[in-house]
Amino acid sequence: MAIWMKFVQYYKPYRGLFLTDLACASVVSLVDITFPQILYFLTHGVFVRSAPEIRQSLGLVAVGMIVMYTIRYGCQYYITTWGHIMGARMESDMRQDLFDHYQRLSFSYYDRNNTGEMMSKLVSDLFDISELAHHGPENIFICTLKIIGSFVLLLFLNVKMTMILLLVTLVMIYFSIYKNRKMKAVFMDNRKKIAGVNSRVQDSLAGIRVVQSFANEDLEREKFCNSNLQFLDSKVGSYRIMGSFQAGNGLFQGLLYTAVLVSGGYFIANGSLEIADLAVYALYIGIFMNPIDVLINFTEQFQKGYSGFKRFLEVVNTVPEITERPNAVPLTNVQGQIEYQNVSFRYNQNTEVLDGVNISIAAGETVALVGPSGGGKTTICSLLPRFYDVTGGAVLIDNKDVRDVTLKSLRSAIGIVQQDVYMFAGTVRDNIAYGKPDATDEEIIEAAKNANIHDFIMTLDNGYDSYVGERGTRLSGGQKQRLAIARVFLKNPQILILDEATSALDNESERYIQDSLERLSKNRTTIVVAHRLSTIRNADEIIVINHNGIQERGNHEQLLAQNGLYAKYYNMQFEGLDEL
Repeated sequence: MAIWMKFVQYYKPYRGLFLTDLACASVVSLVDITFPQILYFLTHGVFVRSAPEIRQSLGLVAVGMIVMYTIRYGCQYYITTWGHIMGARMESDMRQDLFDHYQRLSFSYYDRNNTGEMMSKLVSDLFDISELAHHGPENIFICTLKIIGSFVLLLFLNVKMTMILLLVTLVMIYFSIYKNRKMKAVFMDNRKKIAGVNSRVQDSLAGIRVVQSFANEDLEREKFCNSNLQFLDSKVGSYRIMGSFQAGNGLFQGLLYTAVLVSGGYFIANGSLEIADLAVYALYIGIFMNPIDVLINFTEQFQKGYSGFKRFLEVVNTVPEITERPNAVPLTNVQGQIEYQNVSFRYNQNTEVLDGVNISIAAGETVALVGPSGGGKTTICSLLPRFYDVTGGAVLIDNKDVRDVTLKSLRSAIGIVQQDVYMFAGTVRDNIAYGKPDATDEEIIEAAKNANIHDFIMTLDNGYDSYVGERGTRLSGGQKQRLAIARVFLKNPQILILDEATSALDNESERYIQDSLERLSKNRTTIVVAHRLSTIRNADEIIVINHNGIQERGNHEQLLAQNGLYAKYYNMQFEGLDEL
């Protein structure tokens, strides 16, 4: 019931369309039920008159029926056209809600879930909801009217025959409910299996360069084949159940017709039923059976739409782990003072990554975090913009707990340049402007110049309008890095996080980018995660972190003088043994 209440909410913006659709459905049902009554009236009241009277009455009947079916045409057009449009709009609303919710979900959700499965829920699972939203209430409404209306009229024709008809129908309903329960589980399994196929495709295509570089096309083909066959097995199971469901209902329909013919013949023989009445009765049997056929055929569509909507709700009902407090205020006039107070953190209740970390950074200072991978350097950076929340202690900006300020204002005050730069499909201009969507061309060009990328952009065939390719495949690593820096220049944040921004670059690219980063860091509070220690020699403070927490802190000269871990790492790199 809770699921259906949430489904019904999507009808609210289109209640006018919906009610008109049901009104038109009522008219269509009424017209369909009326025809046997007209035949009954003609056979019992008109065709028994003289020939002139019959001919005179036929003209009126013809005009009346033409008007009746013209009205039915208009109503059927509305149902087919605007009913489907309503369903498509509802599907669009659900897809937008799902996408918006994806944007709100925390990093931890994406750590646990596959992109291909999320795409499946966004596209495939909602595909059948449009038809369900339109045909669901309409089919149930029309079929209910026709079944009840024809059943009442059948009672007027012959009560005993109709009771026999009711008995067979009740057995048929029980059979349908039993099969429906089985179909619900099978169609939910279909959704999960096609999500697995989508996940496998996304994973393989996203990593196609790795696949081909290792000549592992056959391995990927085998993985996809397994997922594809699992989906096929699930579909085969669903079609077997659908086959037994539809064939079983076909058997019961045959039994209904058999019961009508046998009982009708029996009542005619007893003189309690006229032959003409049996003909009218047979017409009503057709009207009675037609909605049952519709409901039987609708069952597959219903189960697909229902399972899709249920998976849709699984995401929409997921509460983001990172949320704003009710009294959160915007972070304004940011100076850039940062403080980590006794911070602890763990992922999914596992072993703590950070335990009792205390770091104080004055506004405008540059602090570097160094140490082996897995020590928590990136985690410390991720806690500042609240990609994750601390499990103990607090992170403060300008003496304000980051959990007490709005997420938008917090993240607007922080610029991040990472080693793995993401480029959106689009132009160079689009990717730089991502830092400030309403930026002017002059601002974009100025940002590119500050990032030492303007001259390169001007060598491209279309300059700033050049297409970068999916994920920036037409650019080198250094070029993508400088575009990312230009993006942050345009954003102009007061706090900067540089997470191994140059560790994967060649020496020439590193020199260009290091110059850009120094310009970007000027007058900003900067946290640098670095493996190349030569890039952080001028940092105000260097903090050495390993799996046991903070081990050393001080500036470059002080740490070298201590002859501890930092000195060891620095000498190893100086000797060409880059083990960080």
